[in-house]
Parts: sequence; structure tokens; C-alpha cells
Amino acid sequence: MTSRRAVLGGALGAAVAGASGCGRSRRPVQVAVVWSGDELVRFREVVRRYPRPVDVVSTRNDINAFLSARLRAGNQPDVAIVPQISLIADYARRGWLDAIPEEVGRRFADTWREMLTVDGRQYGAWVKAAHKSLVWYPPDRLAAPPATWAAFVPLVRELAAAGRPAPLALGAADGWVLTDWLENLLIGFAAAGEYQGLVSGAEPWDGPLVRRALAELAAVWSVAGVFPYGIGRALITQQEESVMQVVDGRAAMVVEGDFVAAVADRFRPAGAAPLVAARFPAGPRARPLLVAGDAAMVFAGSAAGGELVEWLTRRESFQPWIAAGGYLSPNTLITPDAYGPAAPWAAELSDAAGEPQFDLSDQLRGSLGGPDGLGSWKILQDFLAEVHRPDAVDRACRRLVRAAAQARREAGS
Repeated sequence: MTSRRAVLGGALGAAVAGASGCGRSRRPVQVAVVWSGDELVRFREVVRRYPRPVDVVSTRNDINAFLSARLRAGNQPDVAIVPQISLIADYARRGWLDAIPEEVGRRFADTWREMLTVDGRQYGAWVKAAHKSLVWYPPDRLAAPPATWAAFVPLVRELAAAGRPAPLALGAADGWVLTDWLENLLIGFAAAGEYQGLVSGAEPWDGPLVRRALAELAAVWSVAGVFPYGIGRALITQQEESVMQVVDGRAAMVVEGDFVAAVADRFRPAGAAPLVAARFPAGPRARPLLVAGDAAMVFAGSAAGGELVEWLTRRESFQPWIAAGGYLSPNTLITPDAYGPAAPWAAELSDAAGEPQFDLSDQLRGSLGGPDGLGSWKILQDFLAEVHRPDAVDRACRRLVRAAAQARREAGS
């Protein structure tokens, strides 16, 4: 019987063969991305400067479903840029990807290279990153948030008791916003190895670490008046709107990544002070440094894809996006001062002493990590909806345990 791998290998070979010959130089290089909106516009501006036409296809969040279908049909793109580094490991072990040349891999700090290394070879190259341990606030209306979680919780209660503005904006319609909150707390409360243990299975999803982090979340999310118009409205608020709620004074703070600055500046009234960021408050064991990123992977046999990825990791390639704002990278060829006001956050991305921890939901296997309406994203949305229930933590843990077991079955382990 012909194996699935053999069929896919044949399809890959046929696709490469069909792209060769005199017409190859005229065929656009195709790149699949999850970006939409401003990010998609910015990336298209970047690749317009590439010396060969580039066809950018936006798949939105569920890029795995898109790529799997294209692979089965034998018409996969040359390159895919994905936020879920678990996909890169999965695809590499299936033989669907080409490794990244060592000279390209050396453009990133060791911590970031290791994230994309599978069985001793690097199969992805970072093209964008995010610093996700920030609290944004208007300095003309609020003093800097406290540096510790123990002091942050009383501040939220104090602001809520005072009334408008609400203490926090929360774009809970985007499930990744909620997992970012949880991940920052997990890092702050975790002993050595426990955070990554949730990826490997060494740490249980209903164990003390997860229960403590969820209980701390509940201590904030259940405060009366914590969100503009309540939890029900937060559940249908998208991330960009949550930033607008801080800009226009409906909320005092929003927890999210460096990319908030570009959104806030787009909606900030003339003459108003820009939002500034403080670090997410430290837990009893660590000051969180949660990072995420989008990495490019090259499908097997695509020389054109490999050439594009090499170009995307050059110092000058992303200058249009850097100039527009809302862009960071762990690429060590780009010095932090190139990012202007975001320079401190850029410097921390590749600082080994800062111990960056990668976004948990983007490391998790199968549907446990998302996308919308699935896995940890949906479980956290349900948790927020039920946060006033006395058994909310127990219910969330049970769902996480079931989702983890389903993810193991999906992966065949």
C-alpha cells in the first residue's frame, strides 16, 4: 500500500518539477501568512521591494488547515509564515520542509534558534516577533502600574471602586488575548521548568501551577466594574477595540504586546499624549518575559522559497515596516535603536539574561493551542464567562485536561 508520506512526497516533487524550466523565473513566489489588516498591508509593502514577484495569501488564523489541504492537493506554497512553532516541528518531522541554511540561522540569538530546531536542524527563520509582557496606560491620566502582581490586584480593585474609567480593557473576542494573560501569570508563578512542562506533558493542566494562575486571574477578572460595560461586552470586544477603550478614556489600562503602540497612535486624538508601557507585574518567582513570533518555513524542494526567506532575514528588508511602527524582530542584524521608541522592548527579545518564554498556545500541539473557538482560547473565554462561579477554576482545569488528551490523540501519541 502506498503511504501518505510517499503520496505527499510525490506531490511535492511534481510541484517542484512543474515550477522548473524557462517559466520558473516568471512565476511569483507564493507565501501563505496568517496576517490580515494592517499587518498584511505592511508585509505586502515589504515584499514589493523583492526583485521577483511575490504572491501573498492570507489564511487568517487556521493556517494549518489551509496548508494541509494544499499539501494533499500538491499545490503547496513556497513559504509559509506561521505563529505556531509547533507546526514547524510537525511538518519537519513529516519531511515536508527544507532546513534553513546555517548562515541564515546565525542571524538570531541562540534562544530563538533553539525554538525552531528539530532533531538538530533549524527549519524556520524568524521574520517578526512580539514582546507580550506589557501594560499600556495614558501617563497623563494614570501613574505607572506597580511592578508586582501582589500590588497590581489592589490597584485594579481601587480603580474599579472609583468608577469610570474602568481599570482594564480586554479584547476577549480574540482568545489569544486571554491566553496571554494566563501565560504571563504562569511564568511569574512557575518554578524552573514548570512552564515548558505544560508543553511536554511533564506538568499537569490541573496541577497547582495552573490552578494558582487561574485563581489569580479570577481575582482580577471577577472584580465588579473591572471592564467597560462588563464581562459580556468584553467577550465580544476585539483586541483593537480594547486599545481604543484606553485611548478614549473608557478604560485605564490594557495588557498586550508592543504592537499596541501602532494601534493606539492610529486612533489617538490630535494633541493627546501617546500611551506608554510598563512591564507586566512580576510574580513571586519571576518577572514575565512572554514573547511570540512569526517564523518562515520553506516547503521541500522550493529553491525560490529558500531565496525569499534569506532575503526576508536581511538587515534592510523590513525597514518599511519598522518605519511604520508595530514591528519587532529577534534578528540580531537589526540593532535595537532602529526601532525608535520600541528599542527597550526590542533589546529584551534577544537578551538571554531576560529568559524569554515563548507563547504557550503557539507551542501546544493540535487544537489545544487554538485557533478561534477551539482549545485553550475557547477554554479561557468560557472561564471568563463563568468567572464568578465558585467552581470556575475546576471547570477550566477539567476542560484543559480533556483538550490536552485530545491533542495527544490528534498527534498520534
